[in-house]
Amino acid sequence: MKEFLGQWMPPDYSAHGWQVDQIIIYTHWLMLVLFVFWTAYFLYVLVRFRASKNPRASYHGMQSHWSTWSEAGVAVVEIVLLVGFSIPAWYRWSTLIPKATNPAEIRIVAEQFAWNVHYPGPDRKFGRTDVKLVTSTNPIGLDMTDPAAKDDVMALNQLHLEVNRPALIHVTSKDVIHSFKLPVMRVEQDAIPGADVPIHFTPIRTTNGDRWEIACAQLCGLGHYRMRGQIFVDTKADLEKWLAEQPKIQ
Repeated sequence: MKEFLGQWMPPDYSAHGWQVDQIIIYTHWLMLVLFVFWTAYFLYVLVRFRASKNPRASYHGMQSHWSTWSEAGVAVVEIVLLVGFSIPAWYRWSTLIPKATNPAEIRIVAEQFAWNVHYPGPDRKFGRTDVKLVTSTNPIGLDMTDPAAKDDVMALNQLHLEVNRPALIHVTSKDVIHSFKLPVMRVEQDAIPGADVPIHFTPIRTTNGDRWEIACAQLCGLGHYRMRGQIFVDTKADLEKWLAEQPKIQ
């Protein structure tokens, strides 16, 4: 089943992605069993209770409890999927990673119809932002009078990460609700105006010339179809070189 799904799903290049795929695989197995079972039952009923063999309707219904037990079995499997896999996975992904893991912190500010990516620079401190300072050349309103903002880097639709280093992404929006999705990282989070929602994951493979997409998974307006970006996973040296080459906000 995993190999079968691998033909239809994006590749997985994150440390936690296999857990997401595992839940999907188990869910598909359950759906396959239910499909086969109910199809067989449907065909059985068509033959067993056809009009030629049952000219008079029976109003007693089923007298045995096998349907009750089958429904209980489905419920048990669903509870196992929920309690044994989904909830523990949700807990791990919703718990912030400790600073001791040295995560790469980045801000994603969504707007119609682009992704503004804010890197804190070598000091690892985000500069102060103010909505009154938002312009066409300063899309997040970075306050350049703040010393922490002097080395910050802004990129449009380009998310650069370091391979094998935890990434802590702060997701928010300037206008409407968007949905920040990285299919190859098995990551998705709504970008909500006024809310800073952190997500974390660890990329485990460099891009190597491939094109990995940042998608908006929430209908956000007429230009939703073109709200796309790219994610790049680099070595530490390549990432530092790229950051050094980026122009600073004036």
